[in-house]
Amino acid sequence: MIVLFPPGGTADVTARIVAERMRVSLGQPVVIENVTGAGGTIGAGRVARAAPDGSTIMLGSWGTHVVAGAMQALPYSVTADFEPIALIGTQPLVLVSKPDMPAKDLQELIAWLKANPDKASLATAGMGSVSHIAGVLFQKQSGTRQPFVPYRGAAVAMQDLMAGQVDMMFDQPVNALPLVRDGRLKGYAITAKNRMALAPNLPSVDEAGLPGFYVSQWNAIWAPKGTPDSIVARLNAAVVEVLDDPAVRGKLTDLGQEMFPRELMTPAALGAFHKAEIEKWWPIIKAVVSKPAQ
Repeated sequence: MIVLFPPGGTADVTARIVAERMRVSLGQPVVIENVTGAGGTIGAGRVARAAPDGSTIMLGSWGTHVVAGAMQALPYSVTADFEPIALIGTQPLVLVSKPDMPAKDLQELIAWLKANPDKASLATAGMGSVSHIAGVLFQKQSGTRQPFVPYRGAAVAMQDLMAGQVDMMFDQPVNALPLVRDGRLKGYAITAKNRMALAPNLPSVDEAGLPGFYVSQWNAIWAPKGTPDSIVARLNAAVVEVLDDPAVRGKLTDLGQEMFPRELMTPAALGAFHKAEIEKWWPIIKAVVSKPAQ
């Protein structure tokens, strides 16, 4: 299983949890290989060129299978060069601010931002990052305007947010929620339809007053295009069995992952989901790429 990012990150840990349990389902080891670089496109290109015999699969994501295809010319096609196997999980974002932001909930925050355009800064993990793209969509759907402050990664941006140097940020729950619980940040909403098990007291965007503002970093298993249907079916059955294991689900939940419904775990469902994500996000991302951050 090719993992497109370095060891220790959320993608790597997720892949190792799934691969270890797939060993039981398949009756053979599943070896993780981290092939990093160029935002995951080096490893994805290697999978696209691999023999379609089931011996090479990959953990792909919203970033590698949607964002990358919109932001740059790739030596492979994210829509034509991979065989969908199964969705694994999805991780929504959390909208957080510094503690003294003058709004107690999302509706008050949007009202304040409308009354004070360009007054609040929104930190991002860099041009084209999920936090940046979420910020663009937030402005579009909320009718507000904030200058973006790009950083060289989410960790640095979070440091400045806690120090009060910037005002707001969209970040992963596993990073943001402990700080919200400690009172070092103010949390407004989860960017998903439903609340998270990790944060039962934090409302979804639907509840908080910005319905349909869904931004999630999902991940899925893919194989090279042309992998036989029988092998795709066997791999899919193994992944479904893995995600039915309560121990596996518990580990992924601790990482901030939310599992997809069973009916969305077929290869056809992943293909349709991927197509819908591209149709939703490519116009937004391409608009971001075509002009500098504010």
